Formats: sequence, structure tokens, C-alpha cells
Amino acid sequence: MGLPLVSAITGNQVLWRPVGGLLLLLGVMIGTGPALAEDQSEGFSATVRVDATADNVAAARELARVDGQRQALVLVIDRLSGSSDSAKLPKLDDKTITDMVESFEVANERMSAVRYLADYTFHFRPSKVRRLVHTSESTAAEAANRPAVEGGGKPLIVLPVYKDSARTVLWDDPNAWREAWGQRSADSGAIRLTVPLGDASDLAIIDAGRAEAGKPDALTAIAQRNGGDEAIVALATARREGDKLVGLDLSIKRYLSGRLSDTHGTTLDANPGENADDFLKRAVETIAGEIASGSKKSPAPRSDQQAILAASVPIGSIGEWVRVRDRLATVPAIRRVDLLSFNRHEARIQIKYVGSSDQLRSGLAEVDLGLDGTDPIWRLQLSGATGAR
Repeated sequence: MGLPLVSAITGNQVLWRPVGGLLLLLGVMIGTGPALAEDQSEGFSATVRVDATADNVAAARELARVDGQRQALVLVIDRLSGSSDSAKLPKLDDKTITDMVESFEVANERMSAVRYLADYTFHFRPSKVRRLVHTSESTAAEAANRPAVEGGGKPLIVLPVYKDSARTVLWDDPNAWREAWGQRSADSGAIRLTVPLGDASDLAIIDAGRAEAGKPDALTAIAQRNGGDEAIVALATARREGDKLVGLDLSIKRYLSGRLSDTHGTTLDANPGENADDFLKRAVETIAGEIASGSKKSPAPRSDQQAILAASVPIGSIGEWVRVRDRLATVPAIRRVDLLSFNRHEARIQIKYVGSSDQLRSGLAEVDLGLDGTDPIWRLQLSGATGAR
């Protein structure tokens, strides 16, 4: 099973108030008293979902709180200014924002040894927020310096599937590949990779078999549950010599809204004297770097971005054409195939698909179809086929 979750508070919200740089637990919210109400209003409060990973859960919780209060302040400023141009905020350090917080509430906590998730509601001091808004109106030129915009995109949800001997696992223990991903340090850039905790809800959505098969509904659901639109199935197949792990065959498939948008494979060999844990951690960093690099060079296409390609399909029989047609129907990137012409030796088709031609070629290769050529002449055939003469 996945990492055990600790739910410190069930069904209630807890109110926290910063006092002299320390956080004082006030107890379950039954009544907060008139003094708090005098300096608070609904317009100066915001609720955000936080998700942080660190060396331990205490550090992850603190990281989540600090990040959450910044997100919440941006939401409050946007609401008060009537726009989403909160980049006009002056640059603020974490302590300054903490001093603006009157109190906050925590709900729906979930945590593992190194990861912390929760819903935070922050209540800010109206006087300090008003002063900030007034200052920001005269310092709009500093918009580019606001750090809160960094890393603001949705995370990419990574599903580490591990094949070792006859076992294929995702949530089940042991899964040394998932453990290596879980020990990875938090991302600090625009590309954030998140591994689901593997709680009961995650288990109900997807398992190793569905992840490996690329089931669209399951991949969409697990990505959305963890705050993203894209899921990455990171399949690692162990190569062993006796009991020793000597290498990994890696297949990385990226899905946008459940549809395959990119795929690539690679192999890694363990270094002499390198133990299995260190090798797996190195493999994780290698794959994470490739994912981040690929995202910067070629962002995944949106589901509404379509392209059209015309191709000739050499055939030797009706049966061969039927095989090609059926395999085309299984490629996730393909939206429609139109038959333009057909004779005993060749079919001409038009393919409507999502993404680039390289991504289409990768998807076709997954079902043993080869695509060669370039616009306007493309040639599609069964891998290994020589075509009709």
C-alpha cells in the first residue's frame, strides 16, 4: 500500500494565530470572540489548497503554510482591486506577509513522512492590506519582481510504475521506484512534479495495470485529484544479474486530459559499486530533468489544438488494410481518419490528430505503425512491412 496518512484533525477546522513569530494553537473554532471580528471581514480572507514536500513532514508543513499565505494574499488583492493583475504587488518577504496574517484555519490535512497537504483559510489584517494596495498603485513598475508568480503552473502528476521480476506495482509495497520518487526534493521552478500519496482514493482511481495501459478516464481523474491536468506514467523495468539490480529500462509517457501527448524511452545502467537505492535516486533525477527539459522546449499541446496529415498506405491485401485501420483507432492522439482513395496496392488517408508530427509518430510506433516522410508526402505502414509492389 502507499505511505500511511496521518489526519491530525477530522471533520473540524482549527484556528491558528501568529504570536511573536510563533504559532499558537487556539483550539477548535467554536467562537472567536468580538476582538477578532473587529479586524476581519470576508473580503480580507481567502482559502487555498497547499501541497509541499520536504525532508520531513514538519518542514513540509511550514513550507506549505508560507506558500499558502502568499497565494491567499494574492487572491485577496485581486478581489479588492477587481482584477487579476496582482503582479503589481511590491516584492514582499515571508515575514512581512506573516505579519499581515491575523489568523488562519486548517482543514483536510493529509501527510506522509515527507509531504503535507491541506486546505488553509487565511484572514488578513484589513489595515495592512489596504496599505499594501495603496503602495502597489504607486509601484506598478516592480511587477516583474513579484516572486509569487514563480512556479504558479499546475503540477505534472507522476505515476511511478515498477516492474521487477514477475511483479508490476504502483501503490503496492515494496515499490522501490516510487520510494525513490517520494524522496526527491521539492521542485523550485515552473515545472513541478508531484507523486500522489497513494491513499484509498488514489487506489480506487488507478492501479498499475490501468496506468501502464494508459486508461484515459483513470489518468484524467488522478491528475485532477492532485491538482493537475497532465499525468506522466514513469514505467521502470528492472534488469538484474542474480539478486543485483544492474539497470533500468525506462518508458515515460505523458498524458494530457487522458490522451497520450508524448512518449520516450531510455536505458540506464548502474555504476560499479553503486547500491540499488542510490541508482534509483539517480534514475529519478535523470528522468525528472528530461521531463523538465522537454516541457521547456516543447510544451504539451492543448486538447483543442489539431493538425491534419495526408499519407499513403501501401497494402498487399484487404486484411493488411484492416490491421492498419484498427491500429490507427487505438492511437490516443488521433481524432479522425478519413479514407481518400483505395485500390489493390495503396490506400490514401487523411489523419486529424493532436500535437506535433513527432508526437504522432511516437504514438503510431506504440502500435507498430511506421510513419516516414514530411509534408506533403507521408508514408504509413505496418512496422517491418515492405509494402506491395
